[in-house]
Amino acid sequence: MDAAQTKINGSDIDLPNAKLAYTIIQSLLQSNEALSDLLTLMAHSLDEDVTKALTETKHWENYMESRRALENTRLQIEKFTEELKKMDNE
Repeated sequence: MDAAQTKINGSDIDLPNAKLAYTIIQSLLQSNEALSDLLTLMAHSLDEDVTKALTETKHWENYMESRRALENTRLQIEKFTEELKKMDNE
């Protein structure tokens, strides 16, 4: 292992690849956030009956489950970011 590599959660990864992974993750999160904002805007334009019918579907349930999972992922990304900063300072 050379000086540009370190351990993150037990796996070897070099700094350039770690930064690439971070960039990809950030892009996906931004896309997800934009989609969520769009869904919120669209939901505000629907009447109450349509909104109620929509939120009682399996699709909505899956969406909400993915939002909850994303919150856990955000915590993992924060840990990854901390490790990336440590690598960058070495």
